Amino acid sequence: MASLEKAALEDLLQTFIDPNNGVDLVSAKSVKAIAIDGNNVSVKLELGYPAKSYLPVLKAEVEDLLKTLPSIGNVSVEVSVKIVSHAVQQTLKPLPNVKNIIAVASGKGGVGKSTTAVNLALALTAEGANVGILDADIYGPSIPMMLGLSGFPESKDQKTMMPKIAYGVQTNSIGYLVEADQAMIWRGPMVTNALQQLLKDTNWDDLDYLIIDLPPGTGDIQLTLSQQIPVSGAIIVTTPQDIALIDAQRGLAMFEKVNVPVLGLVENMSIHICSNCGHEEAIFGEGGGKLMAERNRIEFLGSLPLDINIRQFADSGKPTVIADPDSRAAQIYKQIARKTAAILALKAKDFTTKFPKIVVQNT
Repeated sequence: MASLEKAALEDLLQTFIDPNNGVDLVSAKSVKAIAIDGNNVSVKLELGYPAKSYLPVLKAEVEDLLKTLPSIGNVSVEVSVKIVSHAVQQTLKPLPNVKNIIAVASGKGGVGKSTTAVNLALALTAEGANVGILDADIYGPSIPMMLGLSGFPESKDQKTMMPKIAYGVQTNSIGYLVEADQAMIWRGPMVTNALQQLLKDTNWDDLDYLIIDLPPGTGDIQLTLSQQIPVSGAIIVTTPQDIALIDAQRGLAMFEKVNVPVLGLVENMSIHICSNCGHEEAIFGEGGGKLMAERNRIEFLGSLPLDINIRQFADSGKPTVIADPDSRAAQIYKQIARKTAAILALKAKDFTTKFPKIVVQNT
């Protein structure tokens, strides 16, 4: 085959749009190699995000696409995944053993942010990533209960903590260090210091993603996160209700001011489905999240129903992605996880670890 025909292959691959990020395979730099042997073609693709459940689909669809070329022989498509660190705020560097930090935020409480954060972490794990979750809600930690964990973290050196692990996800929370009924009557500096210690004094083990479940609002924790913690991107969780959307807009504006890219928006409790009759009703309004995403030119990552099972599974310590992995809700969480990671994969990469350290000394 001539080089012109290789160009034809590239042109064809450019028509294939990855549903997880809305970008074609060539523009996303997912095409790593094209080999031509007579009429036979082999293509190597590499995704920058975990997508275990999507890889077989991608392989089959790209093979079918290539087979549409006239006079083509055998077609072989190989798909792999490589997750790398992405750029953070200009004055900061990624943490050791943590490639990417993703903040999950909401403008107000009660929108299901923690439930979304936990299921997102579990979904990324199910898709093949190494994931941790840090409970940054110092006043009201809920991650331990949602993951069925309790007790003090282990310390091997009496200085740092080992993460507690549930369902393959590494975790840490102030909830492991205080009694469940103990009130956290702390001022801002104590709270932000606790966050820094939980983050930096935990022996995270080679994480692709660390999900930080933020408290609601735009207070001390959020300010510390944006100024002192290297964040690759953020997700906003809201409901369709106007009051929730107003507060979510404030959260989004905060991340924009501190140059943390917002990867997208998740609309929770979008519709209620009656468990008895199946009647659907938009209790909190409808379309608000999608409209907000469009207005701010960010990705609408997905919407989740107001489902009693999601709440019951979280309260039982076995969230939806684990308790009912084949359910519609679990599939939505996995779709949101793939989209989030795929959009992050398009962002600028971090190259600070590539540069040698220069030492100036007198000789």
